[in-house]
Amino acid sequence: MKIEKNAIIYCRVSTDKEEQTTSLARQEEELLELASKMDFQVKQIISERASGYDLDREGLLELLTLIKEEEISSILIQDETRLGRGNARIAILHCILKENIKVYSISSSGELTLSEADEMVLKIVSIVEEYQRKIHNLKIKRGMKRAVENGYRPDKNLKNLGDHSGRQKLEVPIEEVVKLKQNGLTFAEITSTLKGLGYAFSKATIHRRYQEYMEQLNET
Repeated sequence: MKIEKNAIIYCRVSTDKEEQTTSLARQEEELLELASKMDFQVKQIISERASGYDLDREGLLELLTLIKEEEISSILIQDETRLGRGNARIAILHCILKENIKVYSISSSGELTLSEADEMVLKIVSIVEEYQRKIHNLKIKRGMKRAVENGYRPDKNLKNLGDHSGRQKLEVPIEEVVKLKQNGLTFAEITSTLKGLGYAFSKATIHRRYQEYMEQLNET
């Protein structure tokens, strides 16, 4: 649950020029005043020098991590271009808003006001993302059904059910991965299937272990 008054201040300039250093300090000062006026408790101040078109920003990535892992409800910025520019701005706003985080800016004198065009684009992105999620789940369901029809029985094959269900295991159940692969599932489908049954491994890990296993078989 997000605590209503916990906020992060985010400041950004694009260059190391002296006037930009002044701008960075001014952003922080003005945002602290805004936080005080709105009775926000500032949990962290993030300041960085980077292009707004660049997504690979240390401060930005830290911000996106904090709003997922910490009890943060709001982000304070000078204006929306501080988050990003061009398509990067829309992508970042989408990541923030879908976490139910409110954005406040000095330029809006309060909660960030988006243009009708931006609101429409963000709505379209959200709809597309939701349908992608539905399609992904349907593919997993279809793959699992096909595997079961071909004789795969997760309740009999997997060994970590019962008292140990849901706990992360150190070893990938490679024999089960091979069976699922032979039954036509993709590695993404195998990963999701095993996660649902208590195996918390990434697709990359399962893919790597499968390749290692098959290489060992070929060597023998």
